[in-house]
Amino acid sequence: MGAVPNFSPSASGFRFPNSFPHVPVRRIGIPGVVSVPIGDASNGLCGGMVFAVRDYFEAGRTPPQDTTAPGEGSLFDYLVDRLFASFDLPRGPARYLELMSPLLPDGETFWTRLGLAPHGRSWQTVREEWPKVRADIDGGHPSPIGLITLKSSNPFDLKQDHQVLVAGYVVEGDQVTLHLYDPNQPGRDDIVLRFGAADPTQVQVSAVTPDGPPVLAFFRVTYASAIPP
Repeated sequence: MGAVPNFSPSASGFRFPNSFPHVPVRRIGIPGVVSVPIGDASNGLCGGMVFAVRDYFEAGRTPPQDTTAPGEGSLFDYLVDRLFASFDLPRGPARYLELMSPLLPDGETFWTRLGLAPHGRSWQTVREEWPKVRADIDGGHPSPIGLITLKSSNPFDLKQDHQVLVAGYVVEGDQVTLHLYDPNQPGRDDIVLRFGAADPTQVQVSAVTPDGPPVLAFFRVTYASAIPP
C-alpha cells in the first residue's frame, strides 16, 4: 500500500471537468495579418489538467477553485501548454500508437517469449510501466499515466485515449488497485483502476468507471515540471 502524502483528488485536483468549449487550442500565423486555428479544446485537455494538478501540488499550492472550465485566457493557455508537454513529442504519440496497434498481442506469443517480437500489452503494463508508477508514488509524487482504450492504427483515434493521475495504490495478493485523479470526474476520491499482476501474459485491466471503456493497457507518462500561474 502506498499513497502520496497530503494529496487527494477532491482537494488537490481541479473542481471543473474536462469539458471545454469549441475553441482552438493554438493559433499560428502572423500577428495582425492572419491567424490559423489549430485543434479543438472540446476534444479534451486531460493531459494538460493532469500535469497542471501535479504542478500545483508540488508547488504547494491549491489549484483554482472554479467549477466551470476556463475559456481562452491565462489558465486555459497554461493548460494547453501542459497538454503539449504531456505529449512528450515525439515519443508520447508513438507510445500510444505502439500500445494501440492491432498487431500488438494482448498477451504473449511464441515469438515474444523468444524476444523476437515486442512484448504484448499485458506484459508491458505489468513488468515495465507499473513499477515506474509505484516508484513515483513511493517517492511522494503523483504519477501521470496514459490509458489505452482501443486498438487502432489510425492516429486520429488518439483522442479516444485518456490521461489520469495516480495518487496511491493498494496491493492485495495478486490484485493491484490504483487510486486516481480523473479530469473527467472532478471532486471524486473513489475513482480506481484495477488489474492483476500475477501473470503478465493474461492481465485484465478494469474500466475507470463501470460504464466506461475497458482499459487495455497503461503507461507512465514522462513528466517535466512547470511553475503554475
